[in-house]
Parts: sequence; C-alpha cells; structure tokens
Amino acid sequence: MTLTVLIGGARSAKSSLAVEWGRRTGEQVTYVATAPRPEDAAEPDLDMADRVDRHRLERPSTWTTIEETVDLIDAIDAAGESPVIIDCLTLWTSNLMWLGRSDDEIDELATRTADHAAGYGRPVLAITNEVGLGVHPETELGRRYRDVLGRVNQRWVAAAEHSLMLVAGRAIELRDPWDLLPDPTEASL
Repeated sequence: MTLTVLIGGARSAKSSLAVEWGRRTGEQVTYVATAPRPEDAAEPDLDMADRVDRHRLERPSTWTTIEETVDLIDAIDAAGESPVIIDCLTLWTSNLMWLGRSDDEIDELATRTADHAAGYGRPVLAITNEVGLGVHPETELGRRYRDVLGRVNQRWVAAAEHSLMLVAGRAIELRDPWDLLPDPTEASL
C-alpha cells in the first residue's frame, strides 16, 4: 500500500480512523500535523487549541510528530522508513492560501506532493475535508477556498491507491467514474 486518502465532513471519524489505522500497523508512525500552533496565533483560538490537544491525546505518545504547515514533501522525507499520517490537507491548503500562493501554484504543489507521497515506498494516509457539499460560501475568499480545496482533493485522490469517503464513521470506497460509466460509444439511442 502506498497512498490512501480519507475524505469526509467534520466529525465523520477521519482522524479517529487514521489513528486506529496507525496503531494497527504495529509500527512507529510519523504523524504530520499541518495545523498552525494555536499558541503562535496573534489572537487565541480556544476552540482550535482544544482540537489540537484532543488530537495529541488521541495518538500514541510514542509516535513521532512533525508539525509542518507547508512543506509536506520534506515532512514525508523526514519520516524515514515509518508509515505517515498527514492531518490534514484542509489546513495545508488554507496555510498555502494565507501565504499568498496562487491557485495555479497550489494546484501544482498538490500534484507534486501527492505524487511524492504515492512514491514514498511506505504507507501514507492523508486526511482531508469535503467542503463542497454544503452551503454556497457567501464570500469570495470562501468560494475560492472551496474551489481550491476541491482541486487539491482531486489531485491527492487521483494519486492514491485507495480513497475512502467517510460519513458518520462509515466508509465508501471512491472509484474512478470512468470505471462505472457505460462506454458512451456503445450506448444505444
């Protein structure tokens, strides 16, 4: 197994599944956390600090944690020979946008990073949110974020050997739609 992507909404059990997957490997796992450190924020975000603390308590203390908000290629390489969990592409995309990266730059980096993760040679499990199923964002920035993250998710899922959509703690395997659609040249009118 090389790259697996877990995608779903908030509280769909993506992170819990990833941690359990890591435990079941029986190996020393490297956990790549993409969230900016709450204590480094200009204004305290108590909800984010609580989420980070919950995630830290959820995973085994013996795992290696790499806090990396942008350079996932270096973070994967720093894992050495261990399986990797990346949590999450949602925040990684947001971090890139806040740094002023263009949509094209983010698309290119997503493709390059996903391909690198797929070729790592050890299991990589990446977590991301599906934000395109909800209400149409009210702001231009919100709409841009939804669209950019949608393309980032497409890049990672395209590079993945397995991709699962999680809903309420249950998973559906995602498949290439061209494997499911009938051949349009053979369709009868």
